Amino acid sequence: MRMISRRLHVILDYAMGVLLFSSPWLFGFEHAKAARWCVVTVGFLLLVISFFTDYEDRAKRAIPMSAHLMIDGLIGVLLAASPWLFHFNDNVYLPHMVLGITEVGLALFTQRKPEPIRNFDTKIHSLP
Repeated sequence: MRMISRRLHVILDYAMGVLLFSSPWLFGFEHAKAARWCVVTVGFLLLVISFFTDYEDRAKRAIPMSAHLMIDGLIGVLLAASPWLFHFNDNVYLPHMVLGITEVGLALFTQRKPEPIRNFDTKIHSLP
C-alpha cells in the first residue's frame, strides 16, 4: 500500500537531505568523524539525486521516479547499517539507524505512478 504521494515525497526528500546534512550538529555527534561524514555525504547525495529526479510539475529530469525510489531504499539500508559497516557504532548509531529505516519506509510507501491530472475547468468548456 503506497500512501505517500509523489508530491509529498518531493518535500520529504529535501527535508531528509537537510536533516541528514545537519544531523551531526543537531544530535551532537560532530566529534565522531566517520559518523559525521557518513550522514553529511548521504544528505548531500540525497539532495543531488532529488534535484535530478523527474517529479511532476518540473522540467524533464534525468532520473526516473522508479529509479529514484530504488536509490532511496538502497541509501536507507546503507545508512542504517553504516555504524557497523564503518565501525563507529561505539560512538553513535541511533540517528543513522532511525534515519536509514525512515528512508527505506519512504521508498517503500511512495506511489510509483504519477497522480492523474485533474481538470477543474471542464464545466466552463462544456457549456453551450
